[in-house]
Amino acid sequence: MLKKMAVIRWLVVALLLVFRIQEVRSGASDHKYKEKEEVPIYANKVGPFHNPSETYRFFDLPFCLPAHLKEKPEALGEVLNGDRLVSAPYKLPFMVEKDSETVCRKKLTKQEVSKFRSAVAKDYYFQMYYDDLPFWGFLGKVEKDKNDPSEERFYLFKHLHFEIHYNKDRVIEINAKADPNAVVDLTEDKEVEVEFMYSVRWKETNIPFENRMEKYSQSSSQPHHLEIHWFSIINSCVTVLLLTGFLATILMRVLKNDFVKYAHDEEAADDQEETGWKYIHGDVFRYPKYKSLFAAALGSGTQLFSLALFIFGLALVGVFYPYNRGALFTALVVIYALTSGIAGYTAASFYHQLEGTNWVRNLLLTGCLFCGPLFLTFCFLNTVAIAYTATAALPFGTIVVIVLIWSLVTSPLLVLGGIAGKNSKAEFQAPVRTTKYPREIPPLPWYRKTIPQMAMAGFLPFSAIYIELYYIFASVWGHRIYTIYSILFIVFIILLIVTAFITVALTYFQLAAEDHEWWWRSFLCGGSTGVFIYGYCLYYYYERSDMSGFMQTSFFFGYMACICYGFFLMLGMIGFHQDEKLNITYIDVGEENKFKNRPPSGCNSPEHTASDAYIPDSKIENEEDYGSDFEDDTMETGHQSKDKDGLGVYLLCIISQF
Repeated sequence: MLKKMAVIRWLVVALLLVFRIQEVRSGASDHKYKEKEEVPIYANKVGPFHNPSETYRFFDLPFCLPAHLKEKPEALGEVLNGDRLVSAPYKLPFMVEKDSETVCRKKLTKQEVSKFRSAVAKDYYFQMYYDDLPFWGFLGKVEKDKNDPSEERFYLFKHLHFEIHYNKDRVIEINAKADPNAVVDLTEDKEVEVEFMYSVRWKETNIPFENRMEKYSQSSSQPHHLEIHWFSIINSCVTVLLLTGFLATILMRVLKNDFVKYAHDEEAADDQEETGWKYIHGDVFRYPKYKSLFAAALGSGTQLFSLALFIFGLALVGVFYPYNRGALFTALVVIYALTSGIAGYTAASFYHQLEGTNWVRNLLLTGCLFCGPLFLTFCFLNTVAIAYTATAALPFGTIVVIVLIWSLVTSPLLVLGGIAGKNSKAEFQAPVRTTKYPREIPPLPWYRKTIPQMAMAGFLPFSAIYIELYYIFASVWGHRIYTIYSILFIVFIILLIVTAFITVALTYFQLAAEDHEWWWRSFLCGGSTGVFIYGYCLYYYYERSDMSGFMQTSFFFGYMACICYGFFLMLGMIGFHQDEKLNITYIDVGEENKFKNRPPSGCNSPEHTASDAYIPDSKIENEEDYGSDFEDDTMETGHQSKDKDGLGVYLLCIISQF
């Protein structure tokens, strides 16, 4: 209960911080203006349209400078998003129309002409904010030479038309369009005289101020887009139903055969040599190799799962509306820092259950397992951004803030969670004792090895989400807006269900093949969907996008590798915990019915506490200390169980949970 209250308290703090940041961001103005009053307009960045990560400061190109160049203070999330807002050279007072107003007259040098020509050739766009409303426009156009179609001519737009909609004393909408006839030819390397101009038109509208951001989310709510999203959900639900039917049909059929055999001739069944999972029951709960790494992976996966739930919670209540600059990045940093205690508690508690002793090393491993690769990736990509002088390069002050958050919040909470987990009284309750010597795993066909099993385990969950992945990629690595968070949350739940089901099925077949090393296998199979998502990255980059250049390529594959690695840890944790329930429930039911000789009563059957029967590896030193019971349980005939419908009961339990 205390742990749940702490988690809720952290979530409330995160929500307050996020909302406070938004209040500070828009608190400079109440968005109400009088006639002729100045409305803030900021120039943000420019960059190639097809390379969303490769953006530069607006005045890196030789535009007209304003009389007073002023940088807007930015929050942490805005800096992480690559926003660098400065005063724009345009003056757009409230309700004041202008016609062909001159910004400046400028004589472009050959070097400046070359910069503009390169920008036009790469399809550069600009982004500005007017009263916190974003708008975009292109710098120029490329046309075929009329005299020689094989040659191209580059033109720079020099006249912008602003169309602003208002409702009483508030700005509702703004659009910027370039005059296609007012251009300057930049094809040749020579000095050019340019007069930059702009016009302003005001129009009244009935759209209320509260709904002015809906314009940006309408594209993702179009009927044909919604049909595709719902088709994706239906496809995923069909996958879940087919998988459920597969498990119920195949596994229950196998279990029914065992049940019939033992029910009709129990004495003969007792004399038969056990095969499959019954043969290795004494090895199922043997601790895995690299216990510290395994516990750290579970802790990191649990933290990332908690982070995903909190982010979905904020999204569903409407915090991440379109172009709420930096809100998502701020929430990710703050909530990840606050949930580090969950990682520490989970890792240390499980490591303690596995009788680990070096809990300090385990905590260090937990803290670095995800942050370490992310930090190394960031260092490389930030160096690339600095070399390109792009806005994606974080300033030194922002890096210091992130380091302070990690040092003063993340690390202390990780240690506190680890201390609480180490001192917890939780014990690993295995229903059977572990044998002294592990049984030899028989030779397995190639399709039962780890890599083929991971391929099978990752394909079905990926097939349930791949349609939705395109829209997410187009939003994160493009200019499409994604706001249907409710559908995304449904797809996320389906992903968890399919991952749990397929991992349970593969683990059962692994145990049936007398392969008792299921701990790491279940984690790897559960997390294999992350590998498929990274494979989809290759397809999206080369087939569905027009991204190019070293910087954009490195940013795309670098940060997507970190995201897919996070999915690997999170889904691996889901897969392992479901398999852990499978083994404990299945074998526990078998042990219980060995003595009671009656079928279990279902999900609500009394739990079997077998702590007195469980003997850890480290405590089994002499077989004679345990007498004939130990010998009986370590014979090749294995453990006798007269009721084999335990897995069926477990499957019904897990289905009812979801």
